[in-house]
Parts: sequence; C-alpha cells; structure tokens
Amino acid sequence: MNLKLVTIVMTLLFSLPAWAEGRAVSYKVNGEDYEGYYISPDAKAPLVLLIHDWDGLTDYEVKRAQMLAEEGYAVFAADLFGAGVRPTKVEDKRQHTGELYKDRNKMRELLIGAMTMADSLGGNTDNAVAMGYCFGGAAVLEMARSGAEMKGFVTFHGGLKTPKGQDYSNTKGSLLIMHGGADQAIPMSDFAALSQELEKTSLDNEMIVYSGAPHAFTVYGSDNYREKADYKSWQRFLTYLGAVID
Repeated sequence: MNLKLVTIVMTLLFSLPAWAEGRAVSYKVNGEDYEGYYISPDAKAPLVLLIHDWDGLTDYEVKRAQMLAEEGYAVFAADLFGAGVRPTKVEDKRQHTGELYKDRNKMRELLIGAMTMADSLGGNTDNAVAMGYCFGGAAVLEMARSGAEMKGFVTFHGGLKTPKGQDYSNTKGSLLIMHGGADQAIPMSDFAALSQELEKTSLDNEMIVYSGAPHAFTVYGSDNYREKADYKSWQRFLTYLGAVID
C-alpha cells in the first residue's frame, strides 16, 4: 500500500478529558475532516491500527487502545466516518457503513490515510498489525486484500464476506479471525466460506469460534457482552501480537 497516495493534514488536539491519556488527532483525507486517537508508551513501540465498529470511533475503541498501550503497543485508532460523525441510530449506522461497503476504493483510501497519519505521529508503520471490531473487522479484511504491508490482520466479530471480484492473492501477513458461535448478524456460513477460501491460499491464518458468543461479544455494557469470550479472545490477540511483531 502506497502511503503517498493520500494527502493528509494533521493537527494534534490536547486536553480532551475523555481521551486524556492519549491524543485526539484531527486530520484530513482527500480534503475531508477526520478525528482519530493516538497513544504510544514508547517511540519504538510496535504499532496497532485499530478500526472502530459501526458506532464510529468512541470511548470503547479509546479504552481498547489504552489497554494495548499498557501492554507496550502504540495504537492509532482511525476514524472512517468523519469528524463528529458518531451515529447512535441504527439507520444512521447502516447509512455510514453502507456508503463505505459500496465504495471500496474510498474505504481503502481512508485506511491508507490512517496509516499515513500514524506514520506522521511517529508510529512504527513497518512493524504493525491492523485490528477491528464488527464493521472495523470487515475494513481490516479489505485492507488485507488490498496488499497492505502489514504483519497481520485481526478481526473480532467482524464482517467476513469477500466482495465479488476480490480475493486474498495480494495479502501480506497472517490473519486471525475471532467469531461468536451464536452470532446472528454474521452467520457461521460466512465463517465457513472464508475458511474454505483461505485454505486455497498459502496464507497463515487462524480462525476461532467462541461457543455461545453472539455478535459484538466484546462490547462492554451491551446485552451481547460475554466476559469469557472477551477474555479468551483478548488473550489470544495479545499472544498473536507477541508472535508476529517485534
């Protein structure tokens, strides 16, 4: 992925109470405004690019970023919807995700812009993994299919379908897919289809199902939260990070 393809402008915003332990970052991708979040425990820390679910970038992703920083990782939590766009109604969430599902080129440009932003902030983009939740998981797989130079791609209860005309022939890095066995939004048939597709490639991949876990099983405070599946998937993620990035 060529980071020079997307022009960005960055402004660092400090003293935002909800994100006090890191930095809120305003940036532009192709002239449009976005607001991400960056945190790093060390200048040489490996980088995790974190992609939000269909709520947009909220305190949930910020908390996950802080958890990763405590483990020694720098994190850039990207914004794929736009500054101030944090939908709360289901119809609005569907609108914003649907627009990007229909415009895969724009989705890829936003992912390139996020990595460019992370690089500008001092993130170690040569030693990086992308991860995402729900919609963010689908975006991470889009990034994988694009041929982005990442060491790995991780999804938590993410969308798994491969769009028509796409495949994983250009993918670099391994894949870790974590899915709920009771997910009604993303059925096991999608999980099985992706497994079969990946088996036809030489890609290193691991696909895990957590029994009884519904969609969004990692989201604290929601009816779908499942503590056991959240804990097990997070520990597997940390082990994976330790294995694939320096």
